[in-house]
Amino acid sequence: MVQPLDCADIYNEGNGRSGVYMIFPEGPNSGRYVYCDMDTEGGKWTVFQRRMDGTVNFYRGWEQYKNGFGHAAGEYWLGLETIHLLTLKKNYELRVDMEDFNGARVFANYTSFSISPGAINAEVDGYKLHVSGFRTGGAGDSLSHHNGHKFSTFDKDQDAWSGNCAATRMGGFWYGSCQNANPNGIYMWGAVSDLSVHWYHFKNNYYSLQSISMKMRPVSLKTVE
Repeated sequence: MVQPLDCADIYNEGNGRSGVYMIFPEGPNSGRYVYCDMDTEGGKWTVFQRRMDGTVNFYRGWEQYKNGFGHAAGEYWLGLETIHLLTLKKNYELRVDMEDFNGARVFANYTSFSISPGAINAEVDGYKLHVSGFRTGGAGDSLSHHNGHKFSTFDKDQDAWSGNCAATRMGGFWYGSCQNANPNGIYMWGAVSDLSVHWYHFKNNYYSLQSISMKMRPVSLKTVE
C-alpha cells in the first residue's frame, strides 16, 4: 500500500481532484486526514489551516494546537507536530489564500517555510516559525513579522510581548508582540475587531475575513533522509 507523505505525493499518484485524503507523516501508523488543494497554481497543496464559516472554535489550548482539531472537509488545524514532521522530510513553500466579504480574493506566497528545522525537540523549541521569500499575490506581507517566533496559546505563552497575545487576541499563532496576522482568531462575519480573523496588509487588523487557508507544497520532491 502506498503511504503518501503529503498532497504532492497523492497528486503524483494520479489523484488530481481537490478533496480530503489521508497522508502518513511518520510511517504506517501516523495516518492523518487533510484537505488537498489540487487546483490552485498547479495543485499539490497540503492545507494545514482553514477558516471558512465559523463552525469550528479556534480558541484552543496547547495540546489541541499541537495535535490538531476540526475536520479536513471543513474548518481545521492539522497540528503543529504534523506540520513539523512534514517540513523535516521535504523543503516547502507556503501559500496563504484569503477572501473578504465583498468577494475580493488575494494571496501571499513564501518560497521557504518550515517549523523548528533541526531542533532536537520541536515542542521544546516552541515549534518556531521559519518563513522567507515573500512574493505578493495582492495580500501583502503580514507574516514576516511572525518569523522566528514560537507558537503561543492561551495556556502556553511564548510570545515576545510582556502580556499574553494568544489570550488577548483570542487565538493560537506564532505571535510576536503581538500580530500582523491572526488567522486563528475569532470568526466574526466581517465585524470590526482586532480579535478577528485578519491579515493586516490586506484589510488591516480590524476587518474579519470571510475565509483564509494556509497551505504548503514541496519546492523539491526529493525527500530529506
